[in-house]
Amino acid sequence: MPRVTHRRADRSPARTLAGKKTSSLRRLGIAFIFAVVGAVQVPGCSVTPHVAAPHAGGQSAPQTSQVGAFAQCPQLFPGHVPTVAWPGRQRALCFDAFAVLHSGESKTPVYTVERLTRSGVEAAKKIKRSDRFYPEARLPAADRAQLTDYAGSGYDRGHMAPAGDMPTVESKAQSFSLANMVPQVPELNQKAWNQVEQATRKYAARASGDVYVFTGPTFAQRPTTIGAGQVWVPSHTWKVVYSSGDGRAWAYWMANNAGKQSLQPISYQEFEQRSGLQLLAGAN
Repeated sequence: MPRVTHRRADRSPARTLAGKKTSSLRRLGIAFIFAVVGAVQVPGCSVTPHVAAPHAGGQSAPQTSQVGAFAQCPQLFPGHVPTVAWPGRQRALCFDAFAVLHSGESKTPVYTVERLTRSGVEAAKKIKRSDRFYPEARLPAADRAQLTDYAGSGYDRGHMAPAGDMPTVESKAQSFSLANMVPQVPELNQKAWNQVEQATRKYAARASGDVYVFTGPTFAQRPTTIGAGQVWVPSHTWKVVYSSGDGRAWAYWMANNAGKQSLQPISYQEFEQRSGLQLLAGAN
């Protein structure tokens, strides 16, 4: 950290005026530098052009995630890190077996991503759940959900990257971070959504190559919130499955309510149209 030196103030009017002019020029210079830096694109992997995702009206303008933010866990992505537009502050979080692009405004994931392998799916079957949910300490306090936000809300703490996918004791425990959760209606979380998670694991167990899975929420224009932290409640949750062995991709799209859900997948192209997100490059 640069050393700060405190000097005795000069009370001369002339000196004070000169100091104010110098300070003003310095501030203008710094502002110019930041403006130039902000206009420079960060170099990185090949990415899909971003499309603005749905966000609540009256909220802050979308901000774009930085391609290099997941430098510690690029192996979890299918060859590139997508660039998406989303409201509020974003933070990239790498865990052992999954990653989260987190929104400090919704206090939920924008998306989670995993790489499922046959051996990993088999290993996950042998590990018991801990069910110890915890606030994510790597997030600023103002940006993270708390256990009290979900308490008495009527919503489950719905995993985006499922605990059942996690191949080690450590990664399964990490999956209970609230950074990996959205408020999900119990009837959805415990029934149809659970069936989708199981179907995805079954596919990965027999696939010819690695399977990459993106999961996340979609919100209404003015989302309902829960708790003192005002955690956003999704209108829908979705899961995109990409099979690297044959380049195929499909998605599941489910309303966050207690109604009857369709387990029939939709095409990846239809997912893009519904969500406004582009997560894969060149998917069939």
